[in-house]
Amino acid sequence: MIRPYKPTDKEQLLKVFNLNVPKFFDKNETNDFLEYLEQKPETYLTIEDNNTIVVGTGYYVNEKDKSGRITWIFFDPNYSGQGLGKQSVDYCLNALSKDKRVEKFIVTTSQLAYKFFEKFGYTINRIEEDYWGEGLDLYEMEMFI
Repeated sequence: MIRPYKPTDKEQLLKVFNLNVPKFFDKNETNDFLEYLEQKPETYLTIEDNNTIVVGTGYYVNEKDKSGRITWIFFDPNYSGQGLGKQSVDYCLNALSKDKRVEKFIVTTSQLAYKFFEKFGYTINRIEEDYWGEGLDLYEMEMFI
């Protein structure tokens, strides 16, 4: 079940986040993630299994470029292949598509996850090597409504 983030979720989310370091996230991104939770907690979601957080994802509207963005999506690797990533992205896209300010969707990811977002219709807009950290390239992707 998807539910809104609560400040008491922070420690569990950090544990799940750290299960994805260094493969999907650089260790230096931890502070950026914590800053996001402090600045935009109302835009973050979790999915639990047996009262334990197994997925985290955020979404927000960037009014400057009229985009709806999915951000900080990660999950416990033990839950890979169970459709929880798809469920969370579908939820975010549905919420963003209802916002009249949104003209396109943008996601920033890496070479390790861009194919996942292609399944939703995102296309690569730009690539920047070692953007997130050594060996983790930026794949900026977009999809128009």
